[in-house]
Amino acid sequence: MKNLCIAAGLAAASFGFASGAQAWQPTKPVEFVVTSGPGGGTDNFARVVQSIITKHKLFDQPIVVVNKGGGSGAEGFIHGKAGKGDPHRVVFGTNNAYLLPYVAKLGYKYSDLTPVAALALDEFIIWVNGSAPYNDAKSYIDAVKAKPGTFRMAGSQSKDTDQTLTSMIQIATGAKWIYVPFQGGGAAAVQLAGAHVDSNTNNPNENVGQWKAGQVKPLCVFSPNRLAKSEPVFEGKGWGDIPTCKEAGLPLETFQMPRTVWLPAEVPADAVAFYADIMEKVSKTPEWQEFVTRTAQTGRFMTGKEFTDFIAKDDAANAKVFEAEGWVVK
Repeated sequence: MKNLCIAAGLAAASFGFASGAQAWQPTKPVEFVVTSGPGGGTDNFARVVQSIITKHKLFDQPIVVVNKGGGSGAEGFIHGKAGKGDPHRVVFGTNNAYLLPYVAKLGYKYSDLTPVAALALDEFIIWVNGSAPYNDAKSYIDAVKAKPGTFRMAGSQSKDTDQTLTSMIQIATGAKWIYVPFQGGGAAAVQLAGAHVDSNTNNPNENVGQWKAGQVKPLCVFSPNRLAKSEPVFEGKGWGDIPTCKEAGLPLETFQMPRTVWLPAEVPADAVAFYADIMEKVSKTPEWQEFVTRTAQTGRFMTGKEFTDFIAKDDAANAKVFEAEGWVVK
């Protein structure tokens, strides 16, 4: 049923893009609603976009950033819903916009939002402690399979992106971890650096400090291609030297989280087109390129049908795991 609602929403959003004339302009301060706490990945995303819009004067109205990260971001999406029809309320999130309603009873549903654009994809890496005996993903997976339920995989939150990826790895390989949730990727990084857990699936930016210190090491990245070349991070190796998980022999090639932008439901189509155009301009600036490179994300701008097709595919892949794990709230 939820997938049917999503399909309907995607069709409507795609139609809106086709007809938008981009005549709309904001007439009052624009609120950027961040579905995370201060300092988190979504917060950094929104504030970089804000700074670029301001620096390059992409529109005239001021921007006010408001953090509403409660309930794994649900607070922010509910706030977006409350702005129904108001194109001055822009919501920044991830795939949590359409996945959260699967695993919790919330005060919003996907159709309460209008998809605008995605600007980048967060990558995910299997990390182990720097002194661990494993130097490739296959040897680590084999060790976990040999002693199921004894290795600990750290992640951010329960029934969220990191646990979903852990479940996908388990389904694909037959390995079995004890999943240990923490309040954010930073905490998961500290726990792995201290050898209190055996691995985590953090984004590059969340573990880079510990990698620079040799406290953790990356085994493989869940991306179709290797990350972009970079300056060396530790012992001569940079992001581009990390093999893909497919190269490492894992039967799970891709797991990426989009950095997404939304409006409330029932906003004018030309307002959606206006913000999509603004976000595309942001994505082409040197400041955005520097941000993506520094945080080892993959820059990919999507809007219209390309974005809604991505949502449909990502939704289906995640929903399959949620059903298998019994997480779906009926």
